[in-house]
Amino acid sequence: MFIFLLAFISLGFFLLSFILQIHHDRQIKSSTSTHHGPPSYPILGCLISFYKNRRRLLDWYTDILSKSPTQTIVVRRLGARRTVVTANPANVEYLLKTNFKNFPKGKPFTEILGDLLGFGIFNVDGELWSTQRKLASHEFSAKSLREFVVKALEDEVNHRLVPLLEEAAENGKVLDLQEILRRFSFDTICKVSLGTDPCCLDLSHPVPPLVKAFDRASEISAMRSMAPVFLVWKMKRLLNIGSEKKLKEALSVVHGSVADIIRDKKLMLEEDQENNCADGDLLSRLLLAGHDEEVVRDMVISFIMAGRDTTSSAMTWLFWLLSKYPTQKELILNELSSLLDDGEKEKPLDFEALKEMKFLKACLCESMRLYPPVAWDSKHALVGDTLPDGTPVGKGDRVTYFPYGMGRMEELWGKDRFEFKPDRWYDQSGGELKHVSPYKFPVFQAGPRVCLGKEMAFIQMKYVLAAVLRRFEFKPVCENRPAFVPLLTGHMAGGFNVRVRKISSGCGEPMVAT
Repeated sequence: MFIFLLAFISLGFFLLSFILQIHHDRQIKSSTSTHHGPPSYPILGCLISFYKNRRRLLDWYTDILSKSPTQTIVVRRLGARRTVVTANPANVEYLLKTNFKNFPKGKPFTEILGDLLGFGIFNVDGELWSTQRKLASHEFSAKSLREFVVKALEDEVNHRLVPLLEEAAENGKVLDLQEILRRFSFDTICKVSLGTDPCCLDLSHPVPPLVKAFDRASEISAMRSMAPVFLVWKMKRLLNIGSEKKLKEALSVVHGSVADIIRDKKLMLEEDQENNCADGDLLSRLLLAGHDEEVVRDMVISFIMAGRDTTSSAMTWLFWLLSKYPTQKELILNELSSLLDDGEKEKPLDFEALKEMKFLKACLCESMRLYPPVAWDSKHALVGDTLPDGTPVGKGDRVTYFPYGMGRMEELWGKDRFEFKPDRWYDQSGGELKHVSPYKFPVFQAGPRVCLGKEMAFIQMKYVLAAVLRRFEFKPVCENRPAFVPLLTGHMAGGFNVRVRKISSGCGEPMVAT
């Protein structure tokens, strides 16, 4: 019965969407025909091409964009509104800054992540977003939070990550470095956001239920956005079957666990009135400011999602790239030695030292250019508009900017765009990092929604890379180029299995910053 009902509803939806699409297309100027895109057919849209290229969507889009004179294409998908995909920096600036108010995330996007993120800062628009943005901006700019982050990193690196790598080196174990870095990042972001320690890097214990549930919820939510026909996941959610049933179960664990942590934190703060200072984790700061529990829950879940897989993804790809470019790794080590070596002693890995690691930052930027933690991001037009390159946009159209493809455009990065060349981030004199437009390199977004945790992310990545590269070498078990898989964040298909070797001429025990 359910199958017949689903088929009947689907048919009616397809016919309605077809009629509406014809009406919508007639309202769009005929100039759309000048914009390249995949082959499209009545009702089906580009479903056939989409299906054929489903295992290489990122490179498929990149290829089509590179052939477009404006690096912009128009995509029509079955059961979805017209989509404009762009790798044009002028268009990106228009979306994220110039006409920011006309391009919110929009209901189609917030529906996809709404069950997971609720009304958190990354999933809302308008006044609700503005209020949370001001609150979060104040907290992220606090010097005390920066110091708290560095202290959390010291503890996690020195007492868990380094001993784990040492044990693997001594026993000849193969480690999935991607999984290790994901566990490390989850521990760190939970300490910073929630003030709790899930102990994910303690491999002798099972992975906490919160971590497993968060993984499943993130993956299923991401698959919603990549579904060729959006109606399918909506019907599965309505009927509570398949992946949507699993999502509901995972979300129950995520929301319940975070709610329990919030209640425990409130009790702790109430019992310790004398120490109610906003010098600790983000959760304590938000609760001390008097915010509602549900708002706080959605905000910290958003921060966990944003801070966990993004940094671990960036570090994983850079470790892999350095295994292929040993000369660049040697240059990083030379920079670290010049900053941290002090005779027989090693200088502390503090904020000032991290700030001076310019070549390491250039390597991170170059790695994220090729393998951005977030491959694409979408907005939805409130009213009809025209992008700077002349592409018309209809009311309700989805407009997607595409960092993965932008990092591979010859027009933006030259003929050597596929090469890992950190020097491209330096000015002509080679002494200082040059300013690169965030609309050419929108890895951290830009404009009013620019990532608040950008500097915190660089602190974490620099700290881990500086501490690890001076003590260990990683040899990939597989020599083939790994596949980049874009879920909510991009990750390495199959993990990054490596053998670990301790560098015998190490620099002594890790120093603790004071």
